Amino acid sequence: MLRLFSAIGVLVAWAACWLPGAGVPSGQPDWEAERRRMVDEQLRARDITSPRVLEAMRKVPRHLFVPEPYRERAYGDHPLPIGFEQTISQPYIVAFMTQALNVTRGDRVLEIGTGSAYQAAVLGELTDEVYTIEIVAPLADRARETLAALGYRHVRVRTGNGYLGWPEHAPFDRIIVTAAPAEIPPALVQQLKVGGVMAIPVGTTDQELRIQRKTARGMQTVGTLPVRFVPMTGKPRRRATRRRRLPATSARGTASSAAASSDRRGRRRSSGRRSS
Repeated sequence: MLRLFSAIGVLVAWAACWLPGAGVPSGQPDWEAERRRMVDEQLRARDITSPRVLEAMRKVPRHLFVPEPYRERAYGDHPLPIGFEQTISQPYIVAFMTQALNVTRGDRVLEIGTGSAYQAAVLGELTDEVYTIEIVAPLADRARETLAALGYRHVRVRTGNGYLGWPEHAPFDRIIVTAAPAEIPPALVQQLKVGGVMAIPVGTTDQELRIQRKTARGMQTVGTLPVRFVPMTGKPRRRATRRRRLPATSARGTASSAAASSDRRGRRRSSGRRSS
């Protein structure tokens, strides 16, 4: 009985350390303090002014979206590798793109390039309907597990090609792309509502983040920012059109028939001249 009470006491003490406002377990980083510092020094000190975006960035546990070897650097002012030649974006870029979208509660948002799912989680703090596509299957699987574990049930992950969008749930109020295509995929333009906003990095060697609004006349750029993103993969290849060629025997047969017809006309003309 004494051992049972001792075990219960240990569990209660451990749980109490993780309650809001409680201390941090020995040897563990104070992640909440790290997030506050990130928001104050990297976001608020620059040009991130949206209270909703700042609160979302303060709330989402970024370190849980980062692989264990890089976790202690999760709140630094830089991107980090997440495997498969992909990265989790710098906190400021996540906040900048999110603020530019101006997501409101009830907006339907599409993200291309789930990656770690950190951006999707931030969006999930702002609206109740988020769809995100990842072309790398192991990253998509990991993203589903992380989002489910953190309670983001309203963020849906698809393993697939972002160039094609998610037409079953279009049109979207907002679209965000976290990898850089050489040009904006037409399917994403089609799936954005008129009046909707898209944030997308574009370019190969030189890239710029474009904030665009869709109007009845087309896409209008309302802001840009020099950036460096990983390339967007999976661009559909155009099928080459080939001219239909007739079989060689048919071609030769056609030429022979024309020659034979010409010979017959020549013989008829010669016979006529002789009869005259």
